[in-house]
Amino acid sequence: MGRRDNGHLIPIKMNSIAPTTPIPNPLQSQSGFAVPSALEAEIDELITHYPQKRSASLMVLHAIQEYFGWISQEAVEWSAKKLGLQPINIYELVTFYPMFRASPVGKYQIKVCRTLSCALGGSHKLHEHFCTKLGLDPHAHGLQTTKDGRFSVEFVECLAGCGTAPVMMCNDDFYEGVSTAKGDEIIGGCR
Repeated sequence: MGRRDNGHLIPIKMNSIAPTTPIPNPLQSQSGFAVPSALEAEIDELITHYPQKRSASLMVLHAIQEYFGWISQEAVEWSAKKLGLQPINIYELVTFYPMFRASPVGKYQIKVCRTLSCALGGSHKLHEHFCTKLGLDPHAHGLQTTKDGRFSVEFVECLAGCGTAPVMMCNDDFYEGVSTAKGDEIIGGCR
């Protein structure tokens, strides 16, 4: 491998990348990011369950997201260092897998299923209702969070309740056959 300069091939050393190469498209920054010792101990234990540190990458990200609620640039860099990887190796995972959050989320995360059964059952109307009620753009794609940080609303793929569509989740609670009135009850109960 190499690059061309005046028609000549100049070799490039592949191992010349510094261990702190910055992420090419940085995530949001999280000021004061620090992994508490209890979480680091949990992650250290988790890593021992894998034959190579790299193999624990997804589980490390899950643990960090569970604690902080999202994955920041500092979390990516910390994870990469912990696993002996480049930050880009972790960044690729965060931006590829939809279960990882690259921005802060609300205290209550409303996930509305949008796959076929739920779409036919009214999930688009339900999503629009939540967005309108919470002052969010009902036509925007992706995760939206209210200004007060209380609620996040997003469409998600199959929540495995096709027979009782439309289905949704609010944090870890699963709801089936959700009408707009039932949706109002659900968010009304979030305190």
